[in-house]
Amino acid sequence: MTDAIRIKTEPDPFKAFHIAQGYKVGDLILMSGQASIDSAGNLVGVGDFDAQAEQTFQNIKSVLQAAGTDMDRIVKVVIYLTDISNFLKILDLREKRLTPPYPADTIVEVSSLALLELMIEIDATALANGKIINT
Repeated sequence: MTDAIRIKTEPDPFKAFHIAQGYKVGDLILMSGQASIDSAGNLVGVGDFDAQAEQTFQNIKSVLQAAGTDMDRIVKVVIYLTDISNFLKILDLREKRLTPPYPADTIVEVSSLALLELMIEIDATALANGKIINT
């Protein structure tokens, strides 16, 4: 039997929304979508895609650290954009924030996210243990 162990940072910016930041299930970390919400629950970078993307990646890193792992163990991301014209910026961010072999990826344009001001949301799956083998 595999347990699901809740992952959270302190403070937990998702608490007010009744959402878990993520779970460790076996050797996988399954995260809720991360957006540009700081640790106090405030929206960062209204109208500024670059600031929102940086905060989003920082949030992913914080949750992974709370789970005892890090960014180079991410195996899958789903990236939601409210404007697909930011796609090229995502390529730059992937190179800056992630490491080869890069994770599997899905990018989707959506009409809106949970808060109207949000421009990006990313959910990630990472390894808790083990290593990524590039064959």
